[in-house]
Amino acid sequence: MSKSLLAPSMMCMDLARTEETLKTFKEYGVDYLHMDVMDGEFVPNYALGTDFCNQLRKLTNIPLDIHLMIERPDLKIDRFNIQPGEIVAVHWESTPHVPRVLSAIREKGAKPFLAINPATPVDVIDHLIDAIDGVLVMTVNPGFAGQPMYSSALRKIRQVREFLDSHDREDALIEVDGNVSFEHAAQMREAGADIFVGGSSSVFFKGASMADNLMKMNRVIGKE
Repeated sequence: MSKSLLAPSMMCMDLARTEETLKTFKEYGVDYLHMDVMDGEFVPNYALGTDFCNQLRKLTNIPLDIHLMIERPDLKIDRFNIQPGEIVAVHWESTPHVPRVLSAIREKGAKPFLAINPATPVDVIDHLIDAIDGVLVMTVNPGFAGQPMYSSALRKIRQVREFLDSHDREDALIEVDGNVSFEHAAQMREAGADIFVGGSSSVFFKGASMADNLMKMNRVIGKE
């Protein structure tokens, strides 16, 4: 059964309500703050960055979950002031030196994750399985919020869980990102997901208060 950790997508946050939002996150036990870093090259969009990460660290002690959707993260990793206990995910396709950047993340005391897109084969994990603490399974193509979940997403989560378990990595976590709605989150949990990136279809759903959204999401993913 999943570890059930919640990581709201900060790309969806109303910046004018940052302090209020962080206070609510703290009250309802949010585990990580998911930071979508986009460079306009690896994905066709720009979002967040090093300064935003640093400012959030000043406002809260909730650890960051930094998702690097950027080209050549191995050349840029030192710019992010990565802190012990944070999660940092890099994409398989983003650099020819994936082991090098995963190692650099671990040396900073953070948790290296490998991010895989909907069309990335699961077996790319194989030769990196001892270098990672988890896998970030993209259930949409990275770059934009509000996309529909790929129909194969739940099968992909199950495949990753089976692959990790069969290679004696039951401890490795699976994070899911992309249309993690209340309905989908329950299905993702059943498929083996541990960390849920909640965005516009759950944590930041505009049809209810954030407190109500967080309480509902915590129930859906089985988080105490």
